[in-house]
Amino acid sequence: MDFAVLASGNGSNLQAIINAAKKGKIRGKLKLVISDKADARALERARKAGVPKVLFVDPKGFPSREDYDDELVSILRKEKVGLVVLAGFMRILSPVFIRAFRYKVINVHPALLPAFKGGHAVKDSLAYGVRVTGVTVHFVDEQVDHGAIIAQGAVEVKPKDTVETLSKRIHKMEHVLYPKVVDNFLRGKYKVSGRIVRMK
Repeated sequence: MDFAVLASGNGSNLQAIINAAKKGKIRGKLKLVISDKADARALERARKAGVPKVLFVDPKGFPSREDYDDELVSILRKEKVGLVVLAGFMRILSPVFIRAFRYKVINVHPALLPAFKGGHAVKDSLAYGVRVTGVTVHFVDEQVDHGAIIAQGAVEVKPKDTVETLSKRIHKMEHVLYPKVVDNFLRGKYKVSGRIVRMK
């Protein structure tokens, strides 16, 4: 199965996926990488890896979020991808996009959902004083950080952790867990029933 990655920034999770694919740990083809940022390092990583199609799609060229998402849907359908992987894509996808790829869009979040939703999960988890946080890979639905949970990995919070030190360990967990989930999805290993995701 072919898949695509949407990314806005550095693209470290994209790189982890590229590396896993090169090692044969992802049995599918990364056909397309799209960014909403012209200077995203993710685009550079994709070009260097030889991804067949690497695109910058400028949101400023569209009158609404829905129109932008409709364009993304058109591009992805043309490429016939069966999975859309969000890797630091800093846009909230509209229902237009979600309806087009229901249970075919996944995201990774730096906390153990449903705890600490939103864009400051690491900072919020430290402020709350949790002893364990982690990583969640989930399907994307119409609500932010809400879709059915596919996999989670725990990360210990150490007494002297800062946002930077904790984020570094969380990223390491992401780089292990996310490629595994991508591979399992592409091989049809997941069965979804409501909010419950099980291995077949």
